[in-house]
Amino acid sequence: MSDNDMPDPEQLRQMFAVLSEQVPKLLDSVTKVLYGAQEGTKFGESVAAFYKALRDAGMSNEQAFELTKDYMSNLSLGGMLKNIVGGAARKDD
Repeated sequence: MSDNDMPDPEQLRQMFAVLSEQVPKLLDSVTKVLYGAQEGTKFGESVAAFYKALRDAGMSNEQAFELTKDYMSNLSLGGMLKNIVGGAARKDD
């Protein structure tokens, strides 16, 4: 198929049917893994340890807080999706 050709409507229907069935399941699984009770506790402990390490290294509260915020953003599902989408958008530019 060349760049100007459109996929067959039936192929598109099939692709979207698979996506609409599989993507919600995938997101649900990822969310459970990332945000289950035990995982939430581990996430909190990880963030606290990161902040403490920055403070122990001599950073100010403000510096440690900003870096910890970035760290949390990179570990969160929303942050990951934002980075993925943002990376894809930069590749298109």
